[in-house]
Amino acid sequence: MDVLLTKKGSVSNAHINIGGSKSESNRLLILQKLFGDIQVQNLSSSLDTLLLQKALSSNQNHIDIHHAGTAMRFLTAFFACQPDREVILTGSTRMKERPIKILVDALKMLGANIEYIENEGFPPLKISGKKLTQNSVTIDAGVSSQYITALLLIAPKLENGLEITLTGNKTSFPYLQMTLNLLIEIGVEVQFSDTNIKVKPFQGKLKQHIFTVESDWSSASYFYESCAFSSIGTTLKLSSFSQNSKQGDAALPELFKYFGVKTTYQNNLLILEKTDDSYPKRLQLNLQDTPDLAQTLTVCCFGLNIPCEFTGLHTLKIKETDRLQALKNEISKLGGNCEITDDSFRLNSVEKYLQKEPISIETYNDHRMAMAFAPLAFLFPIKIKNIEVVEKSYPQYWQDLQQLGIHFKEDF
Repeated sequence: MDVLLTKKGSVSNAHINIGGSKSESNRLLILQKLFGDIQVQNLSSSLDTLLLQKALSSNQNHIDIHHAGTAMRFLTAFFACQPDREVILTGSTRMKERPIKILVDALKMLGANIEYIENEGFPPLKISGKKLTQNSVTIDAGVSSQYITALLLIAPKLENGLEITLTGNKTSFPYLQMTLNLLIEIGVEVQFSDTNIKVKPFQGKLKQHIFTVESDWSSASYFYESCAFSSIGTTLKLSSFSQNSKQGDAALPELFKYFGVKTTYQNNLLILEKTDDSYPKRLQLNLQDTPDLAQTLTVCCFGLNIPCEFTGLHTLKIKETDRLQALKNEISKLGGNCEITDDSFRLNSVEKYLQKEPISIETYNDHRMAMAFAPLAFLFPIKIKNIEVVEKSYPQYWQDLQQLGIHFKEDF
């Protein structure tokens, strides 16, 4: 469905309860399946998490995870170490274009039996699970932290543990740290240096059995953006968040100071307040640790007419779509003068928005494209195509956005 979004009310004093972190939920689901005696509360309601949950409980030998990239990576490692389990792991057309060779090569170093069914280096995969006895692997840490996390999640269950040597520049490091923290919390012995991770085999009793998933910081970014587009004095409450979050995107409070948004912690609440409308003349940031915020920050700079240059974005080309190209396409449509490279986005200038009719934003089957562009409705009417894509990570997004005074009209 396509919709026209317009502003009909005020953001001020709205209270949004954001669902559990997709990243944390998906890691805990794998650990729950491996260790059994783990309870997970406030699990993400995202489609990605539901697909992973369904796959883990399935006895079928053909599993389709659609667009869920995290599920593809985590399940590849999970099924590889399940003796006597044979699985065809597949996904959407786009999933079949997303590389997985680095992870498959690493698993093969450990003795895994994995075959490519169609194209070398890409899903679908035929995985013949077996006991993995090798315990050392070298992997490029500069492509996706999820490859390393997939290995780490199964590591405590390998009879000889696992030693991972990391090469290249680490990307999305906070997500890797989240995985290590969860392992330590359940009682796994982990040693970590800049280029080496050692995980001992786990045979004891779990230290922690009950986990409450924190709300998703990536999802919170769209409400930070909404606050940034509002007038000074606007306040907005988000729950439930920790000041000591494991999530990499908890960098939001610092990043949105550039856009005049102040964050106050009050118990499990984030209180956002628009306090300033004097912005930097140009914003330059390396987003290597927080690539999922790139779309939100880019659209925010466009909306506030702030030239920007964001680097460290090489992983965006292999996401649900080529996010760099998609951003360039849609921002150019709206009047932005922008350039991209393989790992960067630059917004040089913004022409005054003069279109007589609202522009339609293509979402490219990418949830973050839809959610990042939607808050522009606080500045001018805008159309968003295929709004159902948000189900991947945040099914309640459109209802929550309406709480801020955004009006929806189906547009055909």
